[in-house]
Amino acid sequence: MTEKWLVGVDLGGTTTKMAFLTEDGDIVHKWEIGTDISNKGENIVRHIAQSLEDTLHRLGESKERLLAIGIGAPGPVQRETGMLYEAVNLGWKNYPLKERLERETSLPVAVDNDANIAALGEMWKGAGNGARDLICVTLGTGVGGGVIANGQIVHGVNGAGGEIGHMTLVAKGGAPCNCGKTGCLETIASATGIVRIAKEKLSQWDKPTLLRGETITAKAVFDAAKANDELALAIVDEVMFYLGLALANAANVSNPEKIVIGGGVSKAGNILVERVGAYFRRFAFPRVAEGATIALATLGNDAGVIGGAWLAKTSLHI
Repeated sequence: MTEKWLVGVDLGGTTTKMAFLTEDGDIVHKWEIGTDISNKGENIVRHIAQSLEDTLHRLGESKERLLAIGIGAPGPVQRETGMLYEAVNLGWKNYPLKERLERETSLPVAVDNDANIAALGEMWKGAGNGARDLICVTLGTGVGGGVIANGQIVHGVNGAGGEIGHMTLVAKGGAPCNCGKTGCLETIASATGIVRIAKEKLSQWDKPTLLRGETITAKAVFDAAKANDELALAIVDEVMFYLGLALANAANVSNPEKIVIGGGVSKAGNILVERVGAYFRRFAFPRVAEGATIALATLGNDAGVIGGAWLAKTSLHI
């Protein structure tokens, strides 16, 4: 009997990652296409459907091979209907993603938030290592979060569960966030936030530093910290203080077995895990701290498509 495949789709504002996977979560074939956000994203779903058809044809396979699609999208999702409340990067508002993609592909579709499917991917095949209670935080241009309790994503009443990036850490005088609030974790621990803090501190710094005259990036800050640069170490310490505090507060609510840190900033590696771990243990309820292991994400860009396959498999009872 021919092995059936699941389709994982990770829909981003610039590119859309896609993959065919076995029911055990192994990637058979993966590719990506550009995300066409023109005309309020009206072509996105059609392009995904067309790319599926084209890739099947190129591989000499028929659509009969496909079981279902699991897709992650950048915004809060109404889980039952698969409607995206809003995706600013795509130009969508109250967009019936499940309905449209099912119509275009004639396949069953399950939809969730992109950070949630990355968390599911890490739980299933990555650093989560099968842990059923897990927090996943992605540190990139922004800060995304996914919380899994007893194997299930925490969605909340209107799809905004797990928004760790919008936990308020600086109650007074915090930097403005894209969400409309101020002082969010995203304004501190994202790549953008790290650059902002570095520039502020550099402007008041009168000692030698490796960061002066450099293009300031999150990577440059962590590289300088690894070289024991005093200013870079101060910046990293401030960022890790707030990230450790946020993760401790989130963990105190959900008591996870694993806390997985992914996204571009996580490429800093062990320096991040060690320093955030020290603050996490300082701020977490002792019993919570005992139960949790902090680990770097291992799936990289594949987390979303693998999580999408898990979503399709479990939501649609395949």
